[in-house]
Amino acid sequence: MAISYNKLWKLLIDRKMSKADLRRAAGIAPNTMTKLNRDEEVTLETLGKICWVLGANIGDIVDIVPDTSQGE
Repeated sequence: MAISYNKLWKLLIDRKMSKADLRRAAGIAPNTMTKLNRDEEVTLETLGKICWVLGANIGDIVDIVPDTSQGE
């Protein structure tokens, strides 16, 4: 799953946190923060840590795209 940087940024602003604050509180590596800036895929473990720190649900920070494939 890819984190939506726009959604994450809004949550950080609401909580008066910087990306550095989030990184330290969640114990995630600086290179992970670079991924967040680019809306790239991150691990479920990282998503869980971010959600825990922000008191958010995964849907609050991830763009969930519905599956449009037609399984036959």
